[in-house]
Amino acid sequence: MIAKLPSITLLAAFTTVATAQTTPKATTTTPHHTTAAKTATTPPNIPKVVGLPKPLYTLRYIDTKIGTGGPAEERKYYTVHYTGWLTNGTKFDSSFDHPGGEPITFPYGAHRVIMGWDTGFQGMHVGGKRRLFVPYQLAYGESGRPPVIPAKADLIFDVELVSMSDTPPQPKQAPVPPNAAPKPSETPAQPSATPPAQTPSTPPAKPATDTPPANPTSPTPPSTTPPHPETL
Repeated sequence: MIAKLPSITLLAAFTTVATAQTTPKATTTTPHHTTAAKTATTPPNIPKVVGLPKPLYTLRYIDTKIGTGGPAEERKYYTVHYTGWLTNGTKFDSSFDHPGGEPITFPYGAHRVIMGWDTGFQGMHVGGKRRLFVPYQLAYGESGRPPVIPAKADLIFDVELVSMSDTPPQPKQAPVPPNAAPKPSETPAQPSATPPAQTPSTPPAKPATDTPPANPTSPTPPSTTPPHPETL
């Protein structure tokens, strides 16, 4: 025999089950409080100071091409192609605009270039290309280089590490035009077309009554050097 429950009891049971299935469970979140360090890490023999170190300025870069040559080393001569812009997009210099479009060479780390270049090639390989974002503190400083570089000008450079060597490269010889006259030292000596005058082996006999010259052994030859223009 099947017992029948009243309709009200069945409805109450279904409502309780539905409520239990649709009501989400409350989640408990435990907040994590992070306390920043108030003291910079220093060796024990250095007096402690309160605060965190802050960067004064930062050199940033993007490697646009990874080189396949050797890694950049310090105290080497770098041969570099470059183009430099101001942050407003004005190009102020480029090695490609120099006569012949030749790259420049400088000793890396020897303070012959701006500070941003003395450190901006670290981690590169020969053949690589990089974009440098140089703050004015690592470029031309507060005064700049007017009128080309304004005061406190941040700069952007595209650089390419063409080669690296222990010694500076030898300067290239200028090509000689085909129609250029050869230098005097390059002209071979040509034999004279006029044979030299022959000196008789036996001087002619002189009369006994002739008076000998004052200095018969050192005759004075005629001058063959033309006067210098400044002496006229």
